[in-house]
Amino acid sequence: MTSHSQFAGVWCPSITPMDAQGQLDLQGLAKHLERLTAARIDVLLLMGSIGEFASLTLEERLTLIREARAMSPLKMVANVSSTCVSDILRMAQEAWQCDYDAVMVLPPYYYGQTPRQLLSYFRELGSQFSGKWFAYNFPARTGCDITPEITATLAKEFANFAGIKDTVDCQSHTRNTILATESVRHDFAVLSGYDEYYIPNLLAGGAGIISGLNNIVPELFVQARDAWEERDLQTLYNVQREISRFMSIYTIGDDFVTTIKTAVSHKNGYCQPHSRNFAGELSVAQCQQIDHLFALN
Repeated sequence: MTSHSQFAGVWCPSITPMDAQGQLDLQGLAKHLERLTAARIDVLLLMGSIGEFASLTLEERLTLIREARAMSPLKMVANVSSTCVSDILRMAQEAWQCDYDAVMVLPPYYYGQTPRQLLSYFRELGSQFSGKWFAYNFPARTGCDITPEITATLAKEFANFAGIKDTVDCQSHTRNTILATESVRHDFAVLSGYDEYYIPNLLAGGAGIISGLNNIVPELFVQARDAWEERDLQTLYNVQREISRFMSIYTIGDDFVTTIKTAVSHKNGYCQPHSRNFAGELSVAQCQQIDHLFALN
């Protein structure tokens, strides 16, 4: 069962707070990670897509790796994805030296990759990684798919290949990955990358969720985790309805990263709603939509 994975449960791909000039706000990050820790989530993911890794310099990413580890006692995973393999290896080594529990990496992006190329790529990384690692499957951004067959092949070959974030808006893809990997490993974590697939992931035998909404309502997903363990079907039903309602946040504004940061700012007040994406700022009416959605007014 994938529930045997040490990485099972509720993950938050943390925002990266920034000031009005777009510089890292480490104080804001510390307060955010403190809140997520208090909410009793299981794993923190640093510099995921919501964490804006693609717009950070290598030095900024190394700084975040070094500074964030001391901000929470929770399991912590660093996304070290890059188009430059030497940068991936440098960040991964830094993460393990700073006592991260694992790293995560996307396939090569910009150039489309064939299945043969993907296997070759991850085999090369797997042979050089000295600690546990996750693959990050996001075909909408990379233009290629880490298929269930590729995942199962790598899970069988590399003991340190701990799991995969399957950010595919199709539950059958994730389910097939669960089925393919559980035949070769009992400790492999298949995690859904879309918030509303958390409970379906558990029903299919998966390990959990990496959810952007956890930046705003982590207690809701923790409630679902606890209800699952207690076999409380009524609570699971209620939580699924709430998650479905909150999914409308992704339709507000042009840039979901800035939108989520705005919601965190309005709800908690310890960081500003600034990102490095252009023209993502919300209008007064859109801010009111967020406040209404999360009952902040």
